[in-house]
Amino acid sequence: MPLLTDAGFPDLSRLVSPRSVAILGASERAGSVGRDTLVNLAEHSAFEGAIFPVNPGRETVLGLRAYPAIAALPGPVDVAVLCLPAAAVIPALHECAAAGTRFAVVFTSGFAETGAEGRAAEAEMAAIARRSGMRIYGPNSPGLSNINRRLGLTFSPVFKDDRLGGGIGLVTQGGGLGRAFIQASERGIGTGLWCSTGNEADLTMADFVHHMVNDPDIAVIALLAEGFRDGPRFLAAARAAARAGKPVVALKVGKSDYGVAATRSHTAALAGSAAVTSALFRQHGIVEVDDLDELIDTAALFARAGLAPRRGICVYSFSGGTAALAADMLGSAGLRLADLAPGTRAGLGALAPSYAAISNPVDLTTEVFSSDTLNRDCLSLVARDPGTDVIVLPVPADYGPITDRLARDIAALAPDSPALMLPVWMSGHRARGHALLNEAGLAPFRSLGKALTALSRLIWRGNWRPGAETAPPALPGLPDGDLDEATAKAVLARLGLAVPEGRVVEDPGAAQEAARAIGFPVVLKALVPGLLHKTEAGAVAVGLADADALEAAWQRMDAALAARGHALLRALVERMETGPGVEVMAGLHHDPVFGPVVSFGLGGVMVEALGDVTHRAAPFGRDEARAMIDEIRGRALLGPLRGQPGADLDALADLLVTLAALGARGDIAEMDLNPVRAGPGGARVLDAVILRAATDSQGKERP
Repeated sequence: MPLLTDAGFPDLSRLVSPRSVAILGASERAGSVGRDTLVNLAEHSAFEGAIFPVNPGRETVLGLRAYPAIAALPGPVDVAVLCLPAAAVIPALHECAAAGTRFAVVFTSGFAETGAEGRAAEAEMAAIARRSGMRIYGPNSPGLSNINRRLGLTFSPVFKDDRLGGGIGLVTQGGGLGRAFIQASERGIGTGLWCSTGNEADLTMADFVHHMVNDPDIAVIALLAEGFRDGPRFLAAARAAARAGKPVVALKVGKSDYGVAATRSHTAALAGSAAVTSALFRQHGIVEVDDLDELIDTAALFARAGLAPRRGICVYSFSGGTAALAADMLGSAGLRLADLAPGTRAGLGALAPSYAAISNPVDLTTEVFSSDTLNRDCLSLVARDPGTDVIVLPVPADYGPITDRLARDIAALAPDSPALMLPVWMSGHRARGHALLNEAGLAPFRSLGKALTALSRLIWRGNWRPGAETAPPALPGLPDGDLDEATAKAVLARLGLAVPEGRVVEDPGAAQEAARAIGFPVVLKALVPGLLHKTEAGAVAVGLADADALEAAWQRMDAALAARGHALLRALVERMETGPGVEVMAGLHHDPVFGPVVSFGLGGVMVEALGDVTHRAAPFGRDEARAMIDEIRGRALLGPLRGQPGADLDALADLLVTLAALGARGDIAEMDLNPVRAGPGGARVLDAVILRAATDSQGKERP
């Protein structure tokens, strides 16, 4: 049975590189899945293991001995590929498990994506895997292609054309977009291993990401995800990739309402919140892209360039207008032109004509048309410039033998160049020069926009560092049931967070006494079970300057609540917080995909008006908390501004870390701290709601 690796991930080595394969439903009928699968394995793969066609109606299939059932094989096989109708899949999986099969690959569709009956069938698949230890790949999957090993466990009629392997590992849930990625081999972009997981009744994207982390042939992992079956497990695989120094580039489908609906009908995947998914990608160093072209371009760039901090960029061309356009777009993208060293400029000045631009951008002019060596000599100088990490090489148009020569120069210099060379072939005419760059493995970008987008992501990931992995501290237990504001603030105070001084009272007289003890002005808040949004219900009064104002507020509040069917039996009297500060919000909720997630942003009504919020998976440490604070668009409001002192960011970070630790406990369904007053004296929680989870982290029912 498949062994488990660290963190409980399965060992998939005998799935992606098996020694024996059975094909259930193997056939000689032209165009059938059973025939195409057998042909791909027996004729188009370099597979040296044993192949066992299973077909009870034939003694041989395509010249290979056939067997009536998997139980009739000489022994257990590493992989059984099921080319069967949906109704036959579950019985066949039982037979495979009984025969000791390690992995079963299910191509068949018609399961969870079709409705309740299909979901029940997939649940039975998962149960078979749990009981037997046999792992199941699919259903609704086009199969698996290990191009580096020249192995195809797939029915694709074009697998025979998948010849260019490489350092990219591709994990998808659908087949069509994955096939489009593989066909980027026409541009010289090779994919070493493609796993298309389908509906993921058992094995998920996370398992294949983790496998690729440990595959020495894979340098970068590309994902095309419709959803995540187990978000925390996926994030664990992403952390493993970060530790191994393998970049992960992801295209997440299902950001809009339309996209979410499409993914549910396709693979029945949980799409999750796009904002949460994007933020958690950033937290784990996953490079998110927006379309398939970007996924291909960015993954190819990482496969060639690896991970390294990069800053200085030189734009190098023979067209002044093109160089100016590239420099302008580069600046708009927030990238930095390098200052060429004096020695570099002197060398260029000695080689180039007097009217050429030899600073940055570099424009050699059309002089390169008449000189065989000018381009190569000048490009060699720029490649060795100490402040240049990347050279963007836009080719605006094809000029036949001239651009052929330029392409040969780039191809010759790129392998040993200290600076990364990024050719951009802007012409729609894919001429010989374009082919030369492809053949050299340089995969020229097709536009300046695509090149600079990919470069921005390369630079971001090269400079990204994971937050320190810290164990959450031990925290005191919480009272049973949902917590009203007074109880919630008492809990927060025990955790070391700052809250306003306050007292719980039961009548106007006690409120007056409390206010005199605290000191006017005060805030009055009703404590009504189940009333979470107090402002809309008239259950909050602020800035009460004296006893008369407090008495009047109590009476108004009592009447407003009575109109809603509530009684004012308990209230909280608090000191009115004044002084410099910015209202922010901090929250904790249980995301249905990723588990406990902490949110942070501008508070009060601004959180609804602007939506300036970011997120992180809990738990995390102070580094990640500070990154959250720096990430919001309104970050400048928290710093010194127009003579006002900045907020205490350390106190704010401590608050976020505390929420993250609470989230890791698993016994809180939702926590909303809004507003939190972030000022120079600390971060004070002005309003708090804590809702308990129905079960704790061990799955036990809570009261």
